[in-house]
Amino acid sequence: MSTISSLTSPLPAAEAPVQAATPRRLAVEFVGTFWLVLGGCGSAVLAAGFPKVGIGLLGVSLAFGLTVLTMAFAFGHISGGHFNPAVSLGLWLGGRFSGRYLLPYWVAQVLGGLAGAGVLHVIASGSPSYNEAVNGLAANGYGAASPGGYSLLACFLTEMLLTMIFLYIILGATDTRAAKGFGPLAIGLGLTLIHLLSIPVTNTSVNPARSLGPALILGGVALQQVWLFWVAPLLGAALAGLSYQYLTGSAGTELVAASAQSISRATTTIGEVTANSPAPQA
Repeated sequence: MSTISSLTSPLPAAEAPVQAATPRRLAVEFVGTFWLVLGGCGSAVLAAGFPKVGIGLLGVSLAFGLTVLTMAFAFGHISGGHFNPAVSLGLWLGGRFSGRYLLPYWVAQVLGGLAGAGVLHVIASGSPSYNEAVNGLAANGYGAASPGGYSLLACFLTEMLLTMIFLYIILGATDTRAAKGFGPLAIGLGLTLIHLLSIPVTNTSVNPARSLGPALILGGVALQQVWLFWVAPLLGAALAGLSYQYLTGSAGTELVAASAQSISRATTTIGEVTANSPAPQA
């Protein structure tokens, strides 16, 4: 009887994950944002127009996506893998992130972006062909500073809407109902698509820290216009964070679908079952 009861008794509950200490979380946010600016902006400055083998717009777009994908896999389990003040704001408003970490994350992200832009400037300046006024640091801009000469309104709408979509991708890919383990891939590819669309418009920000770093190094018009690349992305992120649960029917922590499945046994959008036992039939 003791053997039978031991087989039928419930398994012990899994230990709750231990959160990383705050200094470690801030450190990896710094490193992740540093890598985003160095890898993304660096690809635009150093590799996009390199003679005969330049990577062009497609390569730069992919580079930005890869920076987030790689850092999300590397550090997402430590800090959540934000690397972007707009992402931190959207996740907080969406109930996924504690507000007490918001300002520290922003500071770490801004410093990481500034460090990435500074290192990129040092590297680029090592080439005799580099001209700061001509080659820049992949800064963002509108009007005459827009790659395609787009107006302030067009650039504002682009940054706001694309950041909102980016937050929807992040919130959806990390929802408890989504397929597990694919979040960084969806987020990285989403950022790649965003760059493919908007590099001609604003040089693509959707990340205030990515914009501020190069602007502080370059000064001038880039710094004068950087306000847009804070206001529009933060507004877009806030709209996504506040509306996600209304679009999807829950915050990702409640009962799922009309059949009222238990979240621990819910079928995902690709049919995966998130527990050993099959999901209840509708």
